Amino acid sequence: MSTEAAPQPSTGLDYPAEEFVHAETPDQLKALGSEIRMTILDLLNERAASVTELADVLDKPKGTVGYHVKVLEDAGFIKVVRTRQVRAMTEKFYGRVAHTVVFHRVPDAGHKMFMLQEAMNEAVIEEGAALPATTLRHVRMTEEQAAEFWEEVMELAVRFAKAPRGGDRVFGFLGAIYPTDLPVLPSDEIA
Repeated sequence: MSTEAAPQPSTGLDYPAEEFVHAETPDQLKALGSEIRMTILDLLNERAASVTELADVLDKPKGTVGYHVKVLEDAGFIKVVRTRQVRAMTEKFYGRVAHTVVFHRVPDAGHKMFMLQEAMNEAVIEEGAALPATTLRHVRMTEEQAAEFWEEVMELAVRFAKAPRGGDRVFGFLGAIYPTDLPVLPSDEIA
């Protein structure tokens, strides 16, 4: 007996997923503190997969991958989205519960901007390639204005995460709006 989910053509996902899941508890933050578990989450943003498929892609033993899948499932980040019978066994296919994980506090061993380091570690720099491309801007504004811009960045991030899948390379998207300690010019008052 199969519990197939209807495909979602806008993202290529073959299972339904919420927009956001919140990482709030120590167990959830710990679950996200592993490179292999983060890679599993990234792979499951493509489509549902079994432990066997994940182990093959990751070139890791099934037992190791099964352990990491269980940690993510227990933390509430993934779930079984369908099953199929293979000989006398039931094969489980796992999917993310949401496209985006929202952090409310920083994982234990990291800096508040830990995702910047992650992006720097995984970025592939190729001579003459158009990407990666970055930009850095500074603007004096109110915290409310910065929050409004952040909402727009998150909308773009969600759109990026839902882009149709294809090609032969995974691309990353990193957005940040942050307060600085840069100096501020006083208001221009004409005497």
